[in-house]
Amino acid sequence: MSVLGAALRGELTKARTVRSTWWSLGLAVVLSVGLAALISLSLRDNPVRGSGEWDPVMMGYLGLTMGLVVLVVFGVMVVSAEFTSGTIRASLAAVPRRGVLFAAKALASAAVAVVVAVPTAFGAFFAAQTVFGERGVSLGDDQALRAVLGAAAYLVLMCVFATGVAMMLRSTALCLGILIPILFLNSQGLANMPAIRAVTQYLPDQAGMVLMQTVHRGRGVLAWTDYGPAGAFAILLGWTLLALAGGYVVLRRYDA
Repeated sequence: MSVLGAALRGELTKARTVRSTWWSLGLAVVLSVGLAALISLSLRDNPVRGSGEWDPVMMGYLGLTMGLVVLVVFGVMVVSAEFTSGTIRASLAAVPRRGVLFAAKALASAAVAVVVAVPTAFGAFFAAQTVFGERGVSLGDDQALRAVLGAAAYLVLMCVFATGVAMMLRSTALCLGILIPILFLNSQGLANMPAIRAVTQYLPDQAGMVLMQTVHRGRGVLAWTDYGPAGAFAILLGWTLLALAGGYVVLRRYDA
């Protein structure tokens, strides 16, 4: 087995042996699907006004926040918990090549995130579209499957992004204090300010919304963007790679 493979196996073992991790991740799936159904029920007979053409897939994903919060916290804890407890020294002793250790942590985060993101994305979709009834769409409709996969990709990338940020900051409280506003408050605040919309549209949560849309929102409607799904994926990937690069640089300089 390669060094990276052995390190990845070790990181997955750490995640697997913490029972509370799986309870919380499983609960996140259930709550995300349930919240998607409840929000869809409230919107079924009263589509949101001022948001352009009716987009049942995007509306069904308004309840995805719960799954995103849990995955972001998990991505942070994969790294910050070891710095807080001091076990990072043991990890570095077992895997002296820091790039390999960090790659293993990032891959472990991605692997766990996929296990959570896929059922969350598909479950929320089917729950919402069932509630919407005639106003809903099927998975075979135009852009629907792409949007569902986009929702899953958004969850996975944000989990890995959080892992990179945690490696840079090495503090759970500091990481969450920065990530929560960036990922969850922009849509309700900065995204609605026309004066700075040209910049805030490139923040992660806005790109994530575009990935989950089947109807593009151009200028003139709330939360408009100058890019489509392909551009949104590139933006999210760029944020994730930037965070991972920053995390690697900090880990290389970390004095254990």
